Amino acid sequence: MSLVGGRSGMMPGMRYLFVGDSMTVGAAGDYTWRYRMWQHLCGLGEPFSVVGPRDGLYDRAADAAVSADYADPAFPPRARRHLAGWGEGWLHLAPVIGDVVREHRPDVLLISLGLIDLGFYTDAGQTAANVEHFITAARGAAPRVRMVLLPVIPNTRADLDPGFADQCAELNTLLAKAVADLDTPASPLLLASRPQDYDILLDTYDGTHPNASGEHKLAAAFADAMYQAWGLGAPYAES
Repeated sequence: MSLVGGRSGMMPGMRYLFVGDSMTVGAAGDYTWRYRMWQHLCGLGEPFSVVGPRDGLYDRAADAAVSADYADPAFPPRARRHLAGWGEGWLHLAPVIGDVVREHRPDVLLISLGLIDLGFYTDAGQTAANVEHFITAARGAAPRVRMVLLPVIPNTRADLDPGFADQCAELNTLLAKAVADLDTPASPLLLASRPQDYDILLDTYDGTHPNASGEHKLAAAFADAMYQAWGLGAPYAES
């Protein structure tokens, strides 16, 4: 879908796909930053859709994303859709993103991945290679798709493990390079900024997963990046 010029907002019917790990899927009882972003998009007064193959929250007892217990039960089912999973990273979602994009036809991917990769599966270089595979597969399914990537926000493990902290920093450097190298006019890539005042102790409930203030800050990172770089939407205003 083409975009209107300048800063006149979104084209009607813009389709968004949330892609992420546990910080994005959320657990039973959470609002999620997806919910905060949905509220922001609703406030713009433009038609839009949230798309994706999943809609659940992670249920710790079941060890699966089978919960519908969102903190706001009025969060409509059509807006709960996503491609996010507890314990899933670039490694897991790169092989499936092509099929998901082909089926659900998103215009913009809002992506928050990487922490779980570095924590359990791949080093920064290997993770960056999976980022490139992901981008290639998404574009193979939709040559004009847009993608916004959030840098890795280290969790409390980084305070105790300097090696892990270094890997997080290295991946963020590689993400910036990938965005610069792979950005095209037809399929723009954008690296959002980590919220400057994001505090792991104050903006999460366990040192990793965002609480209400963290959810707003993550949603704002995506909304503000799209507005500043592409003229999409408007600056985020906490509701």
